[in-house]
Amino acid sequence: MQQIFIEGLEVPTLIGVYDWERTQNTVLIVDLLIDADLSAAMQSDDVEHTIDYAAVAETVKQVGIDSSFELLEAFANAIINAVCHTFPVQKLVLTIEKPGILPDARKVGIRITHEAGK
Repeated sequence: MQQIFIEGLEVPTLIGVYDWERTQNTVLIVDLLIDADLSAAMQSDDVEHTIDYAAVAETVKQVGIDSSFELLEAFANAIINAVCHTFPVQKLVLTIEKPGILPDARKVGIRITHEAGK
């Protein structure tokens, strides 16, 4: 199995439970680890035979633009749906960090693993 990864993608979105969080966008940090069959691209050297990571990044950023969730979990679900319905992903490990939200922690976040067909 081959993998594509994107680390440290900055995704501005309106997210949060508290009223003060809902006044402006928060920049979340998103990491994606995608399991996919990249063997055709390995042979052809053609971007049409792989998952274009720039297109994945734009898909994730568009979810951020279009959403206003309260919870990271719901935001993660929207990203998983968008990425897995747009690209031939076999497995996706998604990490979302929300920096600066707790005074005694550098960041908080979630990690969700999604496997196609499950």
